[in-house]
Formats: sequence, C-alpha cells, structure tokens
Amino acid sequence: MALDLDGALALISSFEPDGIESYEHARRAMISLIRDIPNPAVRTTFEPGHLTASAIVLSPGRDHVLLVHHKRLQRWLQPGGHIEATDATLEEAARREVLEETGATLPQGIPGVLLGLDVHPIPAARGEPQHLHHDVLFGFVASDDEIRVSEESHAVQWAAGRELDRFEPDAPLARTVMRAFARLA
Repeated sequence: MALDLDGALALISSFEPDGIESYEHARRAMISLIRDIPNPAVRTTFEPGHLTASAIVLSPGRDHVLLVHHKRLQRWLQPGGHIEATDATLEEAARREVLEETGATLPQGIPGVLLGLDVHPIPAARGEPQHLHHDVLFGFVASDDEIRVSEESHAVQWAAGRELDRFEPDAPLARTVMRAFARLA
C-alpha cells in the first residue's frame, strides 16, 4: 500500500490558511511537490524535500499538549515523522507516529483535524543532505494520559498549555498548538 497522493492533494488543497502567510506558502509548496515530483512521500526525495506527517495531541482534559524531546534535533517537538510504505493517508502516518514515538492511544473512528502545514529545513545528518520536510499537522485528543519514551526521544511529556513557552517551541509549533486548543476544545 502506498500513500494516496490524490487524497493528500485534495486534503492539502482544501486547507484554509486563515490569512496566515506561512500556511499559505506551505500549502502552495506542497501542492507543487505532489503535482511535480514522482515520489513526494519517499524520505530519500531530498530535492525539493518530501512530505511528513505530525500530530498535535491534546490530553483527554484538553489542557495539555504532548511533546517529545527529539534526540537528534535536541529540542521539544510534536510527535511526527516520515511517511512509511504502509501508510495509506497522511492522517494514518500521523497516528502511527504518535503511537511509535509516545505510546499514546488515539480514539479510532474519530478523524483528526487538519490544523496546519509547515515547510521547514532538516539539517544534514547520517549521510543525508540538508533537505525540507513538508509537514502536515493533524490535531487529536488522546484516549488517556498513558505515554512512554521511544528510542527516538530523550523524554515524552504532557505540557500544560499555559507553560508551553518553557519548552521553547518555534513559532509554527506554538501557533499550531494554540489552534489545537481553540479547535479541539
């Protein structure tokens, strides 16, 4: 099974950037990526980058957000990563990444909410050149508070919304977390 590129294109095309220029820029870049590049979801597509999927996961009480401290990047991020050959949709990839990286359980049958789009550089490492991740961010509410650390992370933590600045999120992550609190409340 491979990623449904027609579905990905339709999803990204339908995203409303709400006047946020970085979302509109990312939307245009992702539409071009899917239309113009033969394998836009394959992690070895370095030029002009490849699709990734991530998740803003709120606690069941909707007052905390799930963050992982990424080993290689040495910073707090949302769970997410590369599209695998078994992922039929971008949302499926985001759900898989949440489970792999944090152990958090997401309810089945309740679709994720498309919260944001972000194109950001990934530094060269492990024989890979610097490249761009075209990240599609979904919002979910976890089924419970149970989480665990994976081999990709130093730590996994529920962060109170009012304490998000303590984790030094970049502007796109902070903006998308605030959208999650507003839209998933």
